[in-house]
Amino acid sequence: MKALVYFPSIPRYLLARAMGKRYPVGALPLRLAEVPEPEPPSGFVRVRVRLAGICGSDLALLYGKNSPRLSPFFSFPAVLGHEILGEYAGTRVAVNPLLACAERGLAPCPACQRGEEGLCQNVAEGGLAPGMIGYHRELPGGWSEYVLARLQRLVEIPAGVPDARAVLAEPLAVVLRGLRRAFAGGAGYAFPPAILVIGAGTIGLLTVRLLRALGFGGRLDVVARRRIQSELAGAFGASGVYPSAAEALAAVGARRYRPILGAPVWRGGYPAVVEAAGTPTSLDQAAWGAAEGGTVLLLGAAAETRHDFSPHWFSELTWVGSYTYAADDFADAVALLPELEGLERMVGGVYPLSAWPQALRAAVRRRVVKAVFSPNPEPVPAGRLVPALT
Repeated sequence: MKALVYFPSIPRYLLARAMGKRYPVGALPLRLAEVPEPEPPSGFVRVRVRLAGICGSDLALLYGKNSPRLSPFFSFPAVLGHEILGEYAGTRVAVNPLLACAERGLAPCPACQRGEEGLCQNVAEGGLAPGMIGYHRELPGGWSEYVLARLQRLVEIPAGVPDARAVLAEPLAVVLRGLRRAFAGGAGYAFPPAILVIGAGTIGLLTVRLLRALGFGGRLDVVARRRIQSELAGAFGASGVYPSAAEALAAVGARRYRPILGAPVWRGGYPAVVEAAGTPTSLDQAAWGAAEGGTVLLLGAAAETRHDFSPHWFSELTWVGSYTYAADDFADAVALLPELEGLERMVGGVYPLSAWPQALRAAVRRRVVKAVFSPNPEPVPAGRLVPALT
């Protein structure tokens, strides 16, 4: 079968890290290869891939932005792709890519006993190599024609949900998990009166749409740098969309101060900030953008960065990190898809595996919010844009 394989290269990692988006796509440590069709291990089944998303974490890996200290928990070379819409036995399914104790043939660790597979202590142990699907040398990810998964990790897509919305199930589960961690309150949610979302890529836009679907009726402002992001943020329920965090903070009456060195700092910002960009700048903006005693939810997967921690203690902030999800989060995210009309507008292009350079350029240069691969000939013609909803 055809698959896009990532092969680790320290020289290319360092060069891509230094050059960033200027690094040529054709020089990335990625190649389209013919690989053997995978044979399912005991307890696994073969799933045909319909669509597979290009995630910001995939781009961070390819462009040298991931922290090398996480390397023991993944294994390469690997077929990338963990946002997977598949088909099994004629049924469309979202594939939960986690490989926890159950997949590894181990007795459940304390986290898995609690149903928190995303916090599994054995992601580098047992009968499988380290990592999850999409970052695993033995089990191919979604940038291929087939993946392998346990039946328990497949969640049926509700009828009537278009493929371009269904492929967003995995990042939606990430956001749902984060919101549950940051704003849990009794049997539901305890939302503050105002929230700022910094970053309007996939995670930031899903945050806006999901907050409204979960009943948040307060002020919901978004920092978005590009026109398509701004348009979608407004369509998904943002109260205000601003090109910079400074303009958003000024709009809520936060006070701006100039230090003797460095960027401006703020007091009296938002009760809660969702950091959804994962850059050094956005992390600093989130820290100073939160009001005293406020909450910062880290969804942007910021990796290695130098960061001024003074607002953490100076403003007595609560920081909530969120990485993946539990099985219940994943299943609940899929169940929410029917009511999240319009999410498919985020998918700006569908590409065959052979067009991977064009797909990655579109994603890196932010020509689209979400680019996805269609590894098999159906159901979406290669390169066709998903039309906006009217």
